[in-house]
Amino acid sequence: MTRAPSTQQLRDWDRRYLWHPFTQMQEWEKEEPLIIKRGKGCYLIDTEGKKYLDGTSSIWVNIHGHRHPSLDRAIKKQLDNIAHSTFLGLSNPPAIELARELIRIAPKGLTRVFYSDNGSTAVEIALKMAVQYWQQRYPNAGPKNTFLHLKLAYHGDTIGAVSVGNIDLFHARFKPLLFPTVEAEPPHCYRCPLKLTYPSCNMACTEPIEEIVKNRHGELAGLIIEPLMQAAAGMIPQPPGYLKRIRDLCTRFNVLLIADEVATGFGRTGKMFACEHEGVTPDLMAISKGLTGGYMPLAATLTTDEIYRGFLGRYDEFKTFFHGHSFTGNPLGCSVALANLSVFRRDKTLARLASKIKLFRRLLAPLEALPQVGDIRQRGFMVGVELVKEKTTKALYPLGAKVGHRVAAIARSKGLILRPIGNVLVLIPPLSISDKELEKLVDILKESIETLHIDAESINGTHNNRQ
Repeated sequence: MTRAPSTQQLRDWDRRYLWHPFTQMQEWEKEEPLIIKRGKGCYLIDTEGKKYLDGTSSIWVNIHGHRHPSLDRAIKKQLDNIAHSTFLGLSNPPAIELARELIRIAPKGLTRVFYSDNGSTAVEIALKMAVQYWQQRYPNAGPKNTFLHLKLAYHGDTIGAVSVGNIDLFHARFKPLLFPTVEAEPPHCYRCPLKLTYPSCNMACTEPIEEIVKNRHGELAGLIIEPLMQAAAGMIPQPPGYLKRIRDLCTRFNVLLIADEVATGFGRTGKMFACEHEGVTPDLMAISKGLTGGYMPLAATLTTDEIYRGFLGRYDEFKTFFHGHSFTGNPLGCSVALANLSVFRRDKTLARLASKIKLFRRLLAPLEALPQVGDIRQRGFMVGVELVKEKTTKALYPLGAKVGHRVAAIARSKGLILRPIGNVLVLIPPLSISDKELEKLVDILKESIETLHIDAESINGTHNNRQ
């Protein structure tokens, strides 16, 4: 029997052979990588047997905990049949059943499911569907081949998704590859660009968007938005009523509304989909991340019968949606996604989540008194804790101080895994987390922030500005 490699050997091989996402590898090569071998419930377990609370749901995907018996069984059972067969010209039972279930739980009016493998791809599909829909269904409506999106948006890392994104740190280098879009300022109540206060502002931040849509609807195929919370922007919530106003605006001016529910879907905001909070049905909806409970890469783009009908025609009209990939409708992914939805129903996950959301808010409240904490932003189980150099002025720490990463490193040493976004500490635990585990998570976070020491060199911005 071949002996398993030691932790140190794995670390050496990792540094020698791998290239990690969103990671400055020059720094990584100097570190001792944490290597996760197992998972159980809300905990990750490394090769040395140490346990860590999974404070980010393994980057926002895990729902019911690691090694959930029902999800494990679903994959094993499907493996007894087949792991994969093509979806081009064929179908399979799990994909069919899952589509039916997704339409059952989706906002009313969404009737069709197009599968893919990740959130970026689900967004790409929505963009392409929107453009082709206008060309084929209403060719006289205008060119309708561009999109309106919010600044600070993040919709994925493929070229179309990046084109409708606006996080310069991630995207600026690729601008020569992108197609032109229209941008609008997002709502940001903590750092309002209009220097107004909600609710007396009457959501004045929607007025520039209305002006754009009113003047340019003839060229806009759609408006894409992360409903309720701009996640990768630093957990920036939208004020109540904002999404509904955007929906009404799109309807009035005949612009398709694309909801990117990749991060916000599957209970993260307290409802199955964030759009439900304001009774909104988008024309297209991209989902992924929590779709399989964090087990398999799978995504879907949901749309209406009206859009679906725009692609119907004779074979020689070529109205077909020419898009797909090798693993479309993968039976393993669809099987575990079905099991994921079954657990939601059986365990009454959303109903039980309400009290946890209240507890989470109550536990986080004392952190507001910490001098380093400028803002705590929460929508359900999506939380951003923004660290600031000075509370009154909301002055930011310089990026080179790596404040978020320093707090995350302290938290890791105490048994909590975090992945900050700049100066914002992001908390998205699995929905299955217990009250006791929530208390532990917030206690470690508080201790880690209090333990943080930023030297004067870093605060003044003279620290080497490494990413």
